[in-house]
Parts: sequence; structure tokens; C-alpha cells
Amino acid sequence: MNISAQETGKKFGNEWVIKNFTFEFTTEHPVAILGGNGSGKSTLLKMLSGFMKPSAGTIHYHQNNQEISSEHIFNKISYAAPYLELIEEFSCIETIAFQSQFKPFVNQLTTEEVLEQSGLAHAAKKQVRFFSSGMKQKLKLTLAIMANCPILLLDEPCSNLDAKAIDWYHYMLKTFAQNKLIIICSNHLQYEYEICKKEINTALFK
Repeated sequence: MNISAQETGKKFGNEWVIKNFTFEFTTEHPVAILGGNGSGKSTLLKMLSGFMKPSAGTIHYHQNNQEISSEHIFNKISYAAPYLELIEEFSCIETIAFQSQFKPFVNQLTTEEVLEQSGLAHAAKKQVRFFSSGMKQKLKLTLAIMANCPILLLDEPCSNLDAKAIDWYHYMLKTFAQNKLIIICSNHLQYEYEICKKEINTALFK
């Protein structure tokens, strides 16, 4: 799987947040996008996901040497970010079951098996609206990492996680994210992106 960005840019009003960005993302080399708040990390991730269209340049997707249109790339992507919301009225296990209807899990795991891996089995029937911020983040990461999708996009994945949960996050990536194209956005927190083999600094966006 690869994502190719060519002279890609995004502007809001008259301000270019990203300009002339060219890079090829591949399954073999997980990539970290590093920069401070407001530097364009999330904007780039949204463009790469197909959620946001670039103002300039192109983004192409290929799998097994076949191009995939941006209109259909959502089927290939799993995504976790602090700004993505969960359905607050669902319980934990209902959330996992709901996700499986649209994106099955890796290794054909069942809802119950995914719940066990999430570390949230003790809260299986608890409504998400009563979760702590850390529990919500674990649930988001579980759904993204364990989805049977070839592209995994993570924006500040360790937000609201304590040390034990960060260890769990590393375990999940190493166990269930093999052979995926992985892109991780981070505010230079190395424990978020230690799996990555390449780094992009947002200073290159201008």
C-alpha cells in the first residue's frame, strides 16, 4: 500500500498551512509527522485520509499496483484522533459491535475478543458518556488499530493515556498493526511514535 502526495498544499482564507508538500508513504516505513499545535499535522492527516481536499497538488493511493480513488479510500483507512467523537449513548461492547458492521477486525476477531484486548472488559456495559478521557482514548485506539484496514492514521495517540495505558498502546501496535501503512502525528513525544522509521517535521510544510 502507498500514498503519494505531490506538491500538496492547503490554505484557509489567504494563509497556506501546508505548501508544496511531496512525500511517498509506504507500508514498509511507518512515518511520524512532528510539530507543535497549529503546525498543520492534523490538516495533513485529514487530507491523506480523503476527509479534506487539498487546495493544491494531488494525493494518490495504490494497493497491489492498482490505484484507488479518493472517494473509496475510506474503506481502507482506520483513524483515531482526539477530535473524533464516539457515540456517547452506546456502551463499550455496543461500540465495538457497531464498528464491526462496517470494518471487520484483524484476524477475524470477535467483538468479545476485541473487548478483551482493549483492556475495557470491566466496563463492557457502561455507556461511553461515563468513561474517563483515558478510557475513551483506549476505545478509539482499539477500534482503529484492530480494524482490518491497510492504512492506520493516528493523531496524538497517547492523549490522556497514563503510563500503563501507553505500554498497552505499544503492545497493540506491535501485535495488531503489522503490515499496515502507519502515519502518526505527535508533538515530539517519542513514546507516541517509537515504531516509526521515518520522521517529517512540519517546518517542511511552508
